[in-house]
Amino acid sequence: MIIPILEVRFFATGAGTEPVRDWLKDLPATERRSIGEDIKTVQFGWPLGMPLVRKMDKDLWEVRIQLIGRIARVLFTVVGGVMVLLHGFIKKAQATPANDLETAKSRLKQLRSTQ
Repeated sequence: MIIPILEVRFFATGAGTEPVRDWLKDLPATERRSIGEDIKTVQFGWPLGMPLVRKMDKDLWEVRIQLIGRIARVLFTVVGGVMVLLHGFIKKAQATPANDLETAKSRLKQLRSTQ
């Protein structure tokens, strides 16, 4: 049995919602499956680099997911042996939108304040 390097968890807000899980639920099953497979690759192969994983900021990385006809990103951090999924979105431009990056950074700050 292969043991994952990282455990995967969804970031939970103070109200208990899990924004990345909610985002995933709104996607078609085929896209959820692709995203899940890429997250699993990171979970079992950490640390990884390009083309699948790119460092975005201190303690912040993105999983780069190629879907059919579009691109998804899941921003995450690693705390101990846990990969915390902070923010997910469908990418519509070349650069990562500033508001998506800020959302992930804000959630990272919230996560740190609860530890």
